[in-house]
Amino acid sequence: MMLLQATGLVAGYGRPVVGPVDIALHRGEVLGLAGPNGAGKSTLLAALAGSVRCFAGSILRAPGVALSWQTQRQPAVAGIPLNGRELLALTGAAPAGLPPWLASRLEERLDRLSGGQLQFLHLWACLQAPAEVILLDEPTNNLDPDGVAALAAAIAQRAAAGAGILLVSHDERFVTATCQRQVLLKGAAES
Repeated sequence: MMLLQATGLVAGYGRPVVGPVDIALHRGEVLGLAGPNGAGKSTLLAALAGSVRCFAGSILRAPGVALSWQTQRQPAVAGIPLNGRELLALTGAAPAGLPPWLASRLEERLDRLSGGQLQFLHLWACLQAPAEVILLDEPTNNLDPDGVAALAAAIAQRAAAGAGILLVSHDERFVTATCQRQVLLKGAAES
């Protein structure tokens, strides 16, 4: 079943940055989005999430399908007295299944976690959200090899449960090992 489809999509912030792009995401699929820096991969995810302007084309989402989106920018947490367990509760994500190296630190304030631990916690919240479409922008950033392996397992589990996952990553080995299919963006849109 198709969950999300973009046809002839041209998108950007103040001007067109990416497109035209045709892309379809199906239930249970992990789709990788590849291309050089500046090709508009992150902008395409933002357009699919409804956060940037679409200049042309269309985006169709299956009726009743919810979307979860993890951007490259982690929310600022310095000085916020929130711990990992509270963050998961706020996002509706369950801690069950978290890797032991992070589950043991859920009571610590977010600003005391390493960059990789905080990145994985945000990814976990996104992957566990009650959504059928999951968009991940450079999810391996800040993750060590154990974190990357745990992320790959969490993505596979979520896709096996029926979610469609679209991810952008410069980690070619991760994309090859994790994604069933890849779409290549060749460059920026012509304005």
